[in-house]
Amino acid sequence: MPAPCCFPRSASLRATLRLSPRLRLRLRPPTGSCSATSVNAYLVTKGDRRVLIDTGTASAMGPILGHIPEALAAAGIRPEEIDTVIITHLHPDHANGLVGIGGKAAFPAAEVVVAAPEFAFWHDDGIRSKAPDQMKPYFEIARKSLVPYHGKVRKIEGEVEIAPGIRALPAPGHTPGHLALRIGSGDANLLLFTDVIHASALQFAHPEWAIAFDVDQEAAIATRKKVLDMVSADGLLVAGMHLPFPGIGHVIREGNAYAYVPTPWPAL
Repeated sequence: MPAPCCFPRSASLRATLRLSPRLRLRLRPPTGSCSATSVNAYLVTKGDRRVLIDTGTASAMGPILGHIPEALAAAGIRPEEIDTVIITHLHPDHANGLVGIGGKAAFPAAEVVVAAPEFAFWHDDGIRSKAPDQMKPYFEIARKSLVPYHGKVRKIEGEVEIAPGIRALPAPGHTPGHLALRIGSGDANLLLFTDVIHASALQFAHPEWAIAFDVDQEAAIATRKKVLDMVSADGLLVAGMHLPFPGIGHVIREGNAYAYVPTPWPAL
């Protein structure tokens, strides 16, 4: 369910770009003071199970995002038919869609699954008190997103099967409890690497570049290198929350770096 989003310039990649004028023109944001990316969510169905992975931004980031309810409707799925929502991490572009009209649960029948270290981080008042002022609202957003699901939040630790065919893989750095997910059925496997990549035009070629939203940039870089090395060596199909449409493809190695090859949309 890809949709464009913008990162503020303050969240630009941690690097000084030395580009030719032609390449600089290609990477320049098309309008305004932001760079476009995608915000994706994924629905996994198996038998009568319907598992939604992340919930998008709701109304938090403008009118071109927050359309997961419409996308689900187009797929013939009603919100109350979702039985599990996996939140890969509690940033607003992943968890805001948990809350519906009037502060009620957007997915009233769903259990919400989140990593225990992720839950603990965003609910720690000591950590919040030491966070920069511009980051403090993120703690409030993370906490409020789970309020409608009181008693229905399952906190997981380590590598664990969340639902049949969906296995959690800790991928810390971007946030302490950031999750990747291995999704399989028979011989078919996919790694949803979530926010290992934010800027596909840059970070495949320069996996050592981090963004300001990473809680621990060095850990995020190490995780990205490890994941990209694994999926390129294994030829594993990948998906990611900030990959361009259709949000599914393969990673190949190019020298000491990598490249992303999207799967053609008609082939999916």
